[in-house]
Amino acid sequence: MNNKAKTFILLTAITTTSLHIMNRIQYSLCTVKNLLSEKESLSYEWRFGNVHYSKTGKGAPVLLIHDLSVGSSEYEFNKIKTELSKTYEVYSLDLPGYGLSDKPNMTYTNFLYVQLITDFIKNIIGKKTTIIASGDSSSIAVMVTHNDANIINNLVLINPQSLYSCNQIPSNQTKALKLLIETPIIGTFLFNLLTTKGAFQNTFENKYFGNPNNIEETDILTYLESSHKNGYSSKYSFASYVARYMNTNIVHALKEINNSILIIAGENKDDIKTTVENYSYYNSAIEISYIENTKQLPHLEKPEEVLTQILTFL
Repeated sequence: MNNKAKTFILLTAITTTSLHIMNRIQYSLCTVKNLLSEKESLSYEWRFGNVHYSKTGKGAPVLLIHDLSVGSSEYEFNKIKTELSKTYEVYSLDLPGYGLSDKPNMTYTNFLYVQLITDFIKNIIGKKTTIIASGDSSSIAVMVTHNDANIINNLVLINPQSLYSCNQIPSNQTKALKLLIETPIIGTFLFNLLTTKGAFQNTFENKYFGNPNNIEETDILTYLESSHKNGYSSKYSFASYVARYMNTNIVHALKEINNSILIIAGENKDDIKTTVENYSYYNSAIEISYIENTKQLPHLEKPEEVLTQILTFL
């Protein structure tokens, strides 16, 4: 072996070791505050791992399902859950691959989550349930209702995914990106670059909140922790998300379901009015409520207004 080859191998080994150490340090720093822990944390033993959930209140059951973007967890409903539980029996869960739930190395799909929610309602809640779903999880709620309307009362969809985005399927490019993210060291390093505190700060300021002054430090730190809980395992759901495996065409289902539906929309969210109009085109019975000066997460930014709309609807 010549000197150039030895030097290349040595540099490769040093780089790989350095990246591994950097990855481990980032995971430790991001989870040190333990913001996601709950005193009354419950676990549902599902066939693809344990699913973390909480249960509060008494009354007709309501199930809260968080968005599918990286860092999401049941914390998303933290500011409306307590008040909602004064009137309803509120269940809030972390989907597999998110928050405190198990995060196995697998491909996460819309159908997988539809199976989970259906099983959770039948095996844990045991009664007809109202679903409040956020963002891209709205398609999950619609498909659960279409597949088994007997287990669902009403649907509340907060800033649902556009029907155009729902129709986008995995391509060769997104599949390649998924494989890259899932690689042990380089993929983990790339995932860490995309999930820094600064990255979440930027997302909250430009996408999640209408007014950056309403952002709380705890919101950002909790999303940061959720994206790094259980080490690098969160990158698997993220890889499936960016590769579009969580998308599904819901137009047929939307046209056929007869359950009452309320869409709560952040008034300042990009293209939200077009999205809402498209949903209403396929199901004219949908009720619509806009929350002024909000974007993707009105239930975190203006929880009182969102809660008022939900309680009025229910």
